[in-house]
Amino acid sequence: MNNDLLKNWLEKQSSLVLDGAMATELEKRGVDTDNELWSAMALVHDPQAITDVHRSYFDAGANIAITDSYQANVPAFLKAGLTAEQSGKMIFDSVKLAQKARNDYAETLEDSVRQATPLLIAGSIGPYGAYLADGSEYTGDYELSADEYKGFHRARMQLLEEAGIDLFAFETQPNFEETKALADLLTTEFTGISAWLSFSVTNKAELCDGTPLKDAVDYFNQYPNIVAIGVNCTAMDNIEGLVKVIHDATDKPIVVYPNNGDTYDPKTKTWQTNPHAVPFSELVPKWQAAGASLIGGCCRTTPDDIQEVAETVRK
Repeated sequence: MNNDLLKNWLEKQSSLVLDGAMATELEKRGVDTDNELWSAMALVHDPQAITDVHRSYFDAGANIAITDSYQANVPAFLKAGLTAEQSGKMIFDSVKLAQKARNDYAETLEDSVRQATPLLIAGSIGPYGAYLADGSEYTGDYELSADEYKGFHRARMQLLEEAGIDLFAFETQPNFEETKALADLLTTEFTGISAWLSFSVTNKAELCDGTPLKDAVDYFNQYPNIVAIGVNCTAMDNIEGLVKVIHDATDKPIVVYPNNGDTYDPKTKTWQTNPHAVPFSELVPKWQAAGASLIGGCCRTTPDDIQEVAETVRK
């Protein structure tokens, strides 16, 4: 992929819309995500549901689909009883399912609209902490060497690239050392493809491992193939302030996709609905004014939320 693809689209449109939650929508379709594979279990048991979720987000106005590979990595599949070959196929298929949804959606558009509408596939790379399945993506409390991080992520990145993603999404990343290893791996072994980097943060503008967000963002200015930087999987209320911190530290496009306003307890792995959550239609203009240009939703967000984001962005 041309590393300027995202930049070129953002020059034509001031903001692009990401999709929303995968697991939430899979659960509505009867997929059991209460396991160590989480939403990746659908790759094994109900791939059509994944395509249907991706299609629902394109229909809602999303420009970018994020593959169902956040928790999909070879060690996790092996632990679940799949062979190495089956594990690789699951990761490869996560791209093909998103591409099918994109292609089916594109066929509903008139030629002129299709050519003017960015429809991209971002290959999700969750952190090592997601593989641990103990809430570590919200603490960053784990430690491997740079080579060990690269060894963990390499096979999944190779499979996603081979399947034809447009860019990587290094997302919900809580651990600064891991993100450095990912950027180095991208630069040395995946030279034809770019990535956005989205951190998992506390509400104090720090990565979950305690690294100041400003310092982390500044570090990745040296990587031209990290084409956007931001945060995801945090409260909507935190976004405006975090975008301002990021904007002060980089000229790269800023990506944000928060949760929907409900609150999560990582110990009990349960959500509490927040009836007082401020709607996206009120918050998105503030995020754009602060500097965000790639906007979507993370946990608990729905196609209705993404439609609200898309309609707000396109006003």
